[in-house]
Amino acid sequence: MLHGTAPRAASDSPAPERLVGADRTLVVLTTLAGYPEGASLEEITAAVGSPKPTVHRALGVLRRAGLAEQLGPGHYVLGDEFLRLAFAHHQARPDHVRVRPALEALAARFGETAHYTALDGDDVVYRAKVDPAEGAVRLTSVVGGRNPAHCTAAGKLLLSFALTDRDQVAAWTGSRTLERRTDRTPTSVDALHRELAQARERGFSVDDQENEPGINCLAVPVFLTGPTTPSGAISVSALAYRTPLTVLVDALDEIRDLAGARR
Repeated sequence: MLHGTAPRAASDSPAPERLVGADRTLVVLTTLAGYPEGASLEEITAAVGSPKPTVHRALGVLRRAGLAEQLGPGHYVLGDEFLRLAFAHHQARPDHVRVRPALEALAARFGETAHYTALDGDDVVYRAKVDPAEGAVRLTSVVGGRNPAHCTAAGKLLLSFALTDRDQVAAWTGSRTLERRTDRTPTSVDALHRELAQARERGFSVDDQENEPGINCLAVPVFLTGPTTPSGAISVSALAYRTPLTVLVDALDEIRDLAGARR
């Protein structure tokens, strides 16, 4: 799979124990979201790890709210009301609306995918995406999808504003092991600190096949809500064989202009 990952179904990880009330209903909802073609009551029950009558009651709550629908006996799918609310919220986001022309311009200029991402904890989340009009191979990133911040251009760029010295990088990393996505992924405190320092100094960041083999990326900060802290990052994510990283770096000034990233 290329750059970006779809949200994981709740069944990918153990379900919380002793779910009750609203918590149980929300877990059923997020589990159902992992089945685009719908799921049986048995599948949802197994994924959630609660008794079948309990899951059935939660589905009843979701159905009454329009957030789930029953397609047939014991078969459920996300409801149209859920999709309406999600898309209406996304379309109304000011950052999404404001960056769309920049993403379209970048995708047209480079024939590659342009993203707008924001930092959310240890990850970057994709808020907007524009694919090129042409090209047989495209990236599988999705709006709402996530990737680890430490191995993405946008993530490292945004972290560079938040973690300004090695001690802060060490505190952010804590005792966890940074995931090694490729043999180029920075996985130590020192390596990540060097990457962030370089991003701060240059005012942009790159991902040289650190998140996924064959994919490189250049990101610049975007200041939609204030002059000092970026609201997110705009990036061009490219197939390395089609658009080498050197091409993106050489076009940095043009990317900044198209992204509106000059301050």
